[in-house]
Amino acid sequence: MKKLIISLASILILAPIFANAQQVKGLKPAQTVLLYTDSFEGNVDPVYGKEIICGGFKMQESNGLTGPETINEKGILRNVSDLARVDLYFPKKPNGQMVVVCPGGGYVKLSTYGEGQHVADWMLSKGIAVAVVKHRIPNGHWNVPLEDVHNAFRYCRAHAEEWKIKQIGVIGFSAGGHLAACASNHYVDAATKPDFSILIYPVISFDYNVYRSGTRPGLIGKDEKWAGNEAKLNELVEYYSLEKQVTAETPQTFISHCTNDKTVVENSLIYYKSLVSHKVSAEMHIWKSGGHGWGFSSENVAGKGNDKLGAHRKEFYNALEQWLKNIR
Repeated sequence: MKKLIISLASILILAPIFANAQQVKGLKPAQTVLLYTDSFEGNVDPVYGKEIICGGFKMQESNGLTGPETINEKGILRNVSDLARVDLYFPKKPNGQMVVVCPGGGYVKLSTYGEGQHVADWMLSKGIAVAVVKHRIPNGHWNVPLEDVHNAFRYCRAHAEEWKIKQIGVIGFSAGGHLAACASNHYVDAATKPDFSILIYPVISFDYNVYRSGTRPGLIGKDEKWAGNEAKLNELVEYYSLEKQVTAETPQTFISHCTNDKTVVENSLIYYKSLVSHKVSAEMHIWKSGGHGWGFSSENVAGKGNDKLGAHRKEFYNALEQWLKNIR
């Protein structure tokens, strides 16, 4: 793997734009792995590794996007293409676990703070290493997000012994939860199969009897795109309805959402039922309130009064911590 020397002027000149961004102050990835390119020129993302590394993977399919990425003060990242990358964080006292993080955003953007860097902040405090995947936006190329996650797993597996990692799981939020569930069922080999799966208010099904979000068109396009080719549309809907893809080999799973989430509650319920029917170890927690999109943005990082999960935050963290400790 090749280490890159980056022109700091091309990156740091943008720092004032992000002066008020809701980042975790002082928390930087140890490394950023560029999956497909050997250049980080033109980067606008203020969260990147102290060391930039070229992963050297061959891109199987381009998403066809051109132009620069954009990111706002809340860490909403858009237009990710050839700069698809993985931010790596390592704890001071590792416990042998690592999570590959899939931020949400309907497959049209990525919530890289609340469902990315904030996840790293909490996981590191528990001794867990973190790999935040800033995957390519599909833009009509539905294979590319999962390809990026598979390559993130391949990179982490290849370095697991060096990093003293024994278990690598996946965590995802909303559409990122859909991507994490894809990784949990559509892995291609032992290297790309998660050891465990954490799904936070996940989108699961593309079946219109369940589907309630913008995730389906974000990944496979609007239905009118498939006029005259309904057979292919039905094939993709089946493939990406993850409740129909569960097997006895699906990794042990933790699911969490809120009763007043108007988007994806039924998704979690049908996935949990499918896991149980296939005798997959599963645990689900449903909090009374919090809605959708609460991520790992506790008051510690989001500011007082800005935690959507509120009083349930401590319960959520305690439940997840205990579940992670009991993984075998």
